[in-house]
Amino acid sequence: MAVGIFDSGLGGLTVLDAVSRKLPDVPFVYFGDNAHAPYGVRTPDDIYNLTTAAVERLWAEGCDLVILACNTASAAALKRMQEHWIPKDKRVLGVFVPLIEALTERQWGDNSPPREVAVKHVALFATPATVASRAFQRELAFRAIGVDVEAQPCGGVVDAIEAGDEALAESLVRAHVDALKRRMPAPEAAILGCTHYPLMEKTFAEALGPEVKVYSQANLVAESLADYLVRRPEFLGKGTESKFLTTGDPKKVSDNATQFLRRKVTFQAA
Repeated sequence: MAVGIFDSGLGGLTVLDAVSRKLPDVPFVYFGDNAHAPYGVRTPDDIYNLTTAAVERLWAEGCDLVILACNTASAAALKRMQEHWIPKDKRVLGVFVPLIEALTERQWGDNSPPREVAVKHVALFATPATVASRAFQRELAFRAIGVDVEAQPCGGVVDAIEAGDEALAESLVRAHVDALKRRMPAPEAAILGCTHYPLMEKTFAEALGPEVKVYSQANLVAESLADYLVRRPEFLGKGTESKFLTTGDPKKVSDNATQFLRRKVTFQAA
């Protein structure tokens, strides 16, 4: 009954923590493609090929349902995967939609026409590939009208987190917030559109100021996953064991994960 969680690196651990708290009886298999991180500077075809390979590895672990806890993969690969690649007995879900439904105050699965919403000015912080895909704006347009989105590609932040350099990550976050606020001085809400970024949520919030509501994805994805499994329990797979897999150096990845999560995490080679 294992569920797979995939990310390009360490960021998806923020989602794993939240879904594990929400669903303590479900085993989760986490796959970090640390050897190829960051995805945010790769081409769409490269992201697609790496993501499908990772999902197949999680299927081999008995995970019939896989969550793409990587916004870049969700933005650049998921639609193509769902249209042409995923077999009928498997499911692959992304992390954008729960976030947008929270922002637009819609219930999970509400497919009514787009409407006016309270928030009009939204700052989006994401990887260069996610920003270039415009997937966030596309999904938002299905649900809301009249929302101005200013997107900031946050080059270097994922690299710094993956390298375990918190000081550099904090410095880059402040620089990217400053760059966005020069174009949108008074955002009402900010979207942390990469699952690495909640590891820097305090820095984002301080740089943005107390008047800006910061949305990150982990708890929203956990709520959505719990709801999905109530409705579709057949997609709980055959796996029974929780584990952490990486394409990178297991010791280095374990050390960095432990540093950022502040609890012991042990990866094994994928």
